[in-house]
Amino acid sequence: MQTQLAPEYRETAAGREAEAILRKCVHCGFCTATCPTYQLLGDELDGPRGRIYLIKQVLEGATPTRKTQRHLDRCLTCRNCESTCPSGVQYGHLVDIGRALVDEKVPRPAGERTVRWLLKEGLPSPLFGPAMKLGQAVRGLLPDALKAKVPAPRDAGAWPTRTHPRRMLMLAGCVQPGMAPNINSATARVLDAAGIQPVLAPEAGCCGAVKFHLNDHEGGRAQMRANIDAWWPHVAQGAEAIVMNASGCGAMVKDYGHQLRDDPAYADKAARISALTRDLSELLPALVPALRPKLAALPDAQRVIAYHPPCTLQHGQQLRGGVERGLGELGFTVRTARIEPHLCCGSAGTYSVLEPEIATTLRDRKLDHLGELRPAVIASANIGCITHLQSGTDTPVRHWVELLDEALQA
Repeated sequence: MQTQLAPEYRETAAGREAEAILRKCVHCGFCTATCPTYQLLGDELDGPRGRIYLIKQVLEGATPTRKTQRHLDRCLTCRNCESTCPSGVQYGHLVDIGRALVDEKVPRPAGERTVRWLLKEGLPSPLFGPAMKLGQAVRGLLPDALKAKVPAPRDAGAWPTRTHPRRMLMLAGCVQPGMAPNINSATARVLDAAGIQPVLAPEAGCCGAVKFHLNDHEGGRAQMRANIDAWWPHVAQGAEAIVMNASGCGAMVKDYGHQLRDDPAYADKAARISALTRDLSELLPALVPALRPKLAALPDAQRVIAYHPPCTLQHGQQLRGGVERGLGELGFTVRTARIEPHLCCGSAGTYSVLEPEIATTLRDRKLDHLGELRPAVIASANIGCITHLQSGTDTPVRHWVELLDEALQA
């Protein structure tokens, strides 16, 4: 794709990065075939190729409009298009740049600004956990729309206390401890059972994704730097890896090296942190030999799982099949949807709050496909997907590591 950037963007870091991405695009349109919003809306401008053209026009000096903003807003950033693209277009980075540039020129209505501010400041806040506990205490009184965002309270169980020569860092995250605390403790127990000591750095907080994807790039990068500072002493002392059990966080932390590449104080450290980051499923092959002897034969009700691979895992991190293979070697039968296993469930971070109609349609479509498997339980690997899917079904939706932990406890 030929480009001719406007002077105001030509010599900026964002402009140079966007131009390099744009020039890889060959207009083929393969991306539209796997774009969830294009599938639903049938509008070229609600697919990756159309959004690329919109961003290109802005960079070349065209004045963006509210319509431009809405087409970019409706993107889930699922990055399915990246998996499909034969030219290696880094669409996720491009749409982050384009949205920020458009927001600088197109003021949002006051109501939208307020909601987006509450999300980017509220979700990573230390007050989120207490607020979630309060919501869970009065959950039965909440209207359905809000109740769907407040999962029923669950006990986290005990955190392991044994020490091991092998140590790995974990990120507690911002919303996961409040919404589903058992995911982190189950992860810790599974690592402990495999002879690995899980370590939390209390100073580490939100991975930065919430702010970054809501166009507060500097706020997101500040959180990235804070996490690097929190983890660095443990890395220096020999922590083997930084384990992620929320694939959305994993995709973001693996991008630290890219996002901070121009920061002289953090570039090298950020690259090291990204290189150390592993989704929990990436560890499974090495964990299987240690865990298998500790698992008894599983009853059918516990053994068969319907699995939804999050977009941030299969497209953002390009990790596919690891959960299915690993759990299969441990005696589980893991089945994915026969139809559209690659499509987004509609959660997409804060998307289900900002674009509820599209998000609900995608959720119901995903649940219909998973329902064909007649599962007793649905598993996923990201807190957003788990909460969003659970809001549309009575079938329990869990993180796969919780199911593995329960089998080990049994």
